[in-house]
Amino acid sequence: MPRGKFLNHKGRNRKFTNPEELEEQRKQDEEKRRRKAQQGDVSGSDDEEAAAKGSGSDSDESSSEDEPGKAKGVSGLIEVENPNRVVKKAKKLSTLNETIKDTPKPELSRREREELERQRGAAAYQKLHAAGATEEARSDLARLALVRQQREEAAKRRELEKQTKEAKSKPAAR
Repeated sequence: MPRGKFLNHKGRNRKFTNPEELEEQRKQDEEKRRRKAQQGDVSGSDDEEAAAKGSGSDSDESSSEDEPGKAKGVSGLIEVENPNRVVKKAKKLSTLNETIKDTPKPELSRREREELERQRGAAAYQKLHAAGATEEARSDLARLALVRQQREEAAKRRELEKQTKEAKSKPAAR
């Protein structure tokens, strides 16, 4: 069973620092900086600069903003241009509109080109088919002509049969 009332996710008690202790620590840090500044030995280590930023004094913050951040290691000696680093630049609306107008349309991928060619080919084939210029259209038209002829012959046969039935039924009715 837990020993304390308040436990964090690691199972330990929470420890809070008193505001008085924090204030006292901040004053001690300021005193150290003042002593070093009076001696003429201005510190340039990163740890003490970070402490100065965290202390909250307005004079220290304004002086640290004026000076650029001190580079660590060799990076201060060598200027390296990172091609992947994108520097955001303010763009004017007029130049942005011109660049949009001037940029060519992106080229289609191979699949997109093939799809467009396939669609165009299908449309052209449908047009030729409707005009009766393709082999398939000719065979379809020939088949339709044959079916029409067969239907006409069947209709004539039915008509003859009907007339013969009527002819047979009329003499019987007299």
